Amino acid sequence: MRRIQTAQNGSRWREWILAIAIVVGLPSVVSATHEADHRFTVEGYVCGADGKSGAGIDVLVKDTRISYGQVVKTDGEGYYKASFHLHNDNLDDPLLIEANGERQERKVSFDPKDLETERIIQVNFGTGCVRDKGSDFLWLYLGSGAVAVAVGGFIGAKLIRTWRRQEQKRGKSQGKHKK
Repeated sequence: MRRIQTAQNGSRWREWILAIAIVVGLPSVVSATHEADHRFTVEGYVCGADGKSGAGIDVLVKDTRISYGQVVKTDGEGYYKASFHLHNDNLDDPLLIEANGERQERKVSFDPKDLETERIIQVNFGTGCVRDKGSDFLWLYLGSGAVAVAVGGFIGAKLIRTWRRQEQKRGKSQGKHKK
């Protein structure tokens, strides 16, 4: 009976050690693809000849030197984004980007000494679809800022009025006591 308990306790310790190793070790493996110096992103828009964005279009992005690629779909605005786990030795690798039967060839380009800046290139297809994905919600930021200023101004004006009324009441009450 005692041997069975000892064996069970031993296996529990092994399970705990394995669980801790997985929990501690897994984030380091997963985060490697998310470090800026190991991630290379190809993004852009796919539009038709009429300039309208193409939704749900397959875009092939492939590093032809290492024969690794992926197919991504465009969103409702024709935007696509493909991320790769690349290293400094992948600098100048040839890239093949294909959408709607149109092919573009680029090279992997970045500053190998810069370990913090995102490594991104933009490749657009079609005409009239050159956009900056970061500025799509500029109106939202500006509108939020304007609302914040208006609310702050309103609250500030209320506080100033309240302080002035309190000062006026103090002045009147002090005048009564002095007589």
